Amino acid sequence: MNGVHDVGGMQCFGAVRPEPDEPVFHAEWEGRVLALTLATGALGAWNIDQSRSARESLPPAVYLSSSYYRIWFEALEGLLGRSGLLDGGFAARARTWPEMKSALDASNSFARETDSPPQFAVGDRVRARMIHPAGHTRLPRFVRGQVGTIVLVHGSQVFPDRDAVPIGEPADQTPEWIYAVEFSGTDLWGPDSDPTVTVCVDAWEPYLEAAS
Repeated sequence: MNGVHDVGGMQCFGAVRPEPDEPVFHAEWEGRVLALTLATGALGAWNIDQSRSARESLPPAVYLSSSYYRIWFEALEGLLGRSGLLDGGFAARARTWPEMKSALDASNSFARETDSPPQFAVGDRVRARMIHPAGHTRLPRFVRGQVGTIVLVHGSQVFPDRDAVPIGEPADQTPEWIYAVEFSGTDLWGPDSDPTVTVCVDAWEPYLEAAS
């Protein structure tokens, strides 16, 4: 979806000012929100792409006025309600710490095997497709329609756009190849951009087409 979460290249938001020596959490509740998100995600009631979609689908005014972990909290509340966990409709049993640790360790890799060979190779020139999906996507707006060069073939993972279906519906988890695609800053931002700037985007194969 084209939402306020995808602000790359948009103007009028001011400069990005990194916080010096920024702590991992600015308040104790933020750590709890992260822990709750990881713990409830391990229950299997939703997948990672549905979780991302829940954050991106928050009302624009809420998203823009909320801190990072406030966004996570608001999205988690919605996920818990839609899955039935909040009203007791989901039959979940308590997980032991060894089970939780195993689930967290397993979540560090999202690689999937596929029998299909990659369509592109390092050095190929590709164009990011001009798409405007109504649902979740990982292709930033600012690279759509632009031509870049593949600099790395990552492997294959579940395609987020097909995985982020409404809770309760079966997700298509057929893996797709992922490529690191490098774009010139001047191609993305115009002649006023720093000519030394490049932007590298990880893009699933369905997002790309061969550049003519």
